[in-house]
Amino acid sequence: MFDTLSSRLGDVFERLKKRGALKEGDVDAALRDVRVALLEADVALPVVKDFISAVRKRAVGNEVLRSVTPGQQVVKIVHDTLVDTLGGGDAEASNLHFNVEPPAAILMVGLQGSGKTTTTAKLAKRLSEKDRKKVLMASLDVARPAAQEQLKVLGEQAGVATLPIVAGQAPLAIAKRAMQAARFGGYDIVLLDTAGRLSIDETLMAEVAAVKAETRPAETLLVADAMTGQDAVVTAKTFQDRVGLTGIVLTRVDGDARGGAALSMRAAAGCPIKLLGTGEKLDALEQFQPERVAGRILGMGDIVALVEKAQAVFEQDEAEKLAAKMQKGQFDLNDLASQLAQMRKMGGLSGLMGMLPGVGKLKGQLANAGVDEKMLKRQEAIISSMTAEERRNPKVIHASRKKRIAAGSGVRVEDVNKLLKQHMTMAKMMKQVGKMGMKGGRGLAGMLPPGFGGGGGLPPGFR
Repeated sequence: MFDTLSSRLGDVFERLKKRGALKEGDVDAALRDVRVALLEADVALPVVKDFISAVRKRAVGNEVLRSVTPGQQVVKIVHDTLVDTLGGGDAEASNLHFNVEPPAAILMVGLQGSGKTTTTAKLAKRLSEKDRKKVLMASLDVARPAAQEQLKVLGEQAGVATLPIVAGQAPLAIAKRAMQAARFGGYDIVLLDTAGRLSIDETLMAEVAAVKAETRPAETLLVADAMTGQDAVVTAKTFQDRVGLTGIVLTRVDGDARGGAALSMRAAAGCPIKLLGTGEKLDALEQFQPERVAGRILGMGDIVALVEKAQAVFEQDEAEKLAAKMQKGQFDLNDLASQLAQMRKMGGLSGLMGMLPGVGKLKGQLANAGVDEKMLKRQEAIISSMTAEERRNPKVIHASRKKRIAAGSGVRVEDVNKLLKQHMTMAKMMKQVGKMGMKGGRGLAGMLPPGFGGGGGLPPGFR
């Protein structure tokens, strides 16, 4: 979501870092460019004014202008101000709070099309699996056709209970029944998915206000689409004034939105962003962390998120088996297929690189060079077209077998050759790691799939 903003700010800071001593005029010129970049990213004007004022106040001091590395000092000040703007001053603000007697209600509100029902299911899955809560979901949306059925299906996919549907029941009555069922069923949390509208109207506000008064929710979360830019900020402010919010969930942050909504929301609505929807899958929901978002915007990467993704994707047993094989200098095509699948689950090459410090521009270079993210799937298809013997011992794959494998996977023989060459290079690397007693596999390179971390940072198949 922040790619354009990150690129613009990166160019500004690159020019600053190339200079030696900075004058006040240099800082002012850089801040003018930062101001333009923020406005182009759809950040609200009052937020931009406050942001630039805060940065300038700290950036023109003697400790910066006379610093050994003034450009980097300015970058740090911008980073710290970004964190403050996003709510970094309060570490607990982005947490969900359930300091009430169970069952605690969470009221999900927002406009139609913002992804509210899907987000409800994502949050239920997260609370159930990560927080070990017993969760019940209930759809109060009687206006949109099949809305209640949609939540029921999503509940089945997420493994979370949903309130049985009773035809003709009003939203307030459904909310009462949900709370009663939760008390009798021993549930910890009830997620109430309210109806949305194409635009804010009095009927919607009255309905949501009545449900809130009845259920007294521990959290009232606005689900807002990051793609709508400044409209999302207006929606948040209206819901805050009329209903009262405790937090915001931004959806579709994996899209090409310009990022202004995230930077404007907290200041405009007066409540923190708590969660980010990062994809279509039910596990694509993450807690909002101001420091990490600020790091992504400024091209500093997000190593913590990378580690968390790796922990979620990599199976402990498989990792231990691979480590044992690496110590023996063994690495066959089955292992390569496993690594490719795990890399794809972590978001592919671009997803991984977006979390690494200082590689934002390299992502653009890859795109310009025509590097195809679908290559991982094609390579998996090639390996899937091989026999068990061929995967265990690639040396038996000769010309006729290559033709058969290429035909079976829908690729050219050249693609099969590239994959075999990539595997051979990686297998050699594994032998070297094994001889070093796994010393070379530590650190960041050991955390990434084989092929990353050496020789220019790209796996052989990308060179």
